[in-house]
Amino acid sequence: MVPCPTQPEAAQTLNIYGPYLGAGITVEHISNDWREAQVSMKLHWYNRNIVGVHFGGSLYSMADPHLMLMLMKLLGEDYIIWDRSATIDFMRPGRGKVTAAFTIDNHDLAMIKEQTKDGDRYCPEFKIRVVDEKGKTVAKITKVLYVRKKDGDSSGQQTRIQTQTR
Repeated sequence: MVPCPTQPEAAQTLNIYGPYLGAGITVEHISNDWREAQVSMKLHWYNRNIVGVHFGGSLYSMADPHLMLMLMKLLGEDYIIWDRSATIDFMRPGRGKVTAAFTIDNHDLAMIKEQTKDGDRYCPEFKIRVVDEKGKTVAKITKVLYVRKKDGDSSGQQTRIQTQTR
């Protein structure tokens, strides 16, 4: 298993990670406690689509893999954490600089721990907004993660999904 990097290492590594570098995505902030992160992307010739606005795939890439990394750090090695699914709704064309912020709060962590305490798998849902420089929503992204304690047995257990709107 690859160890989860420290906060400064994660930001530095993600900023030179091929998909992020190629899309022009910058990790602007990861809080010391791993509960908050922010990324941005400026519009360049290499990340615009045929009509001159942000390419949709790059907008989605802004949301990957932050929540998974944050939960790995917050919950520790006793948990299995994966990205399970995602959807994106494009609300308006993205021009200029766009940003996305991620937050995992005490309620999120308590819910995850409660739902997985007996070894059950749990699939929390997080809502992320990609906003332009005026604060207008460019895209809404929904990420569903898979979380389970490593020593638990989830065979035959039904997945429960909790929606947590940001």
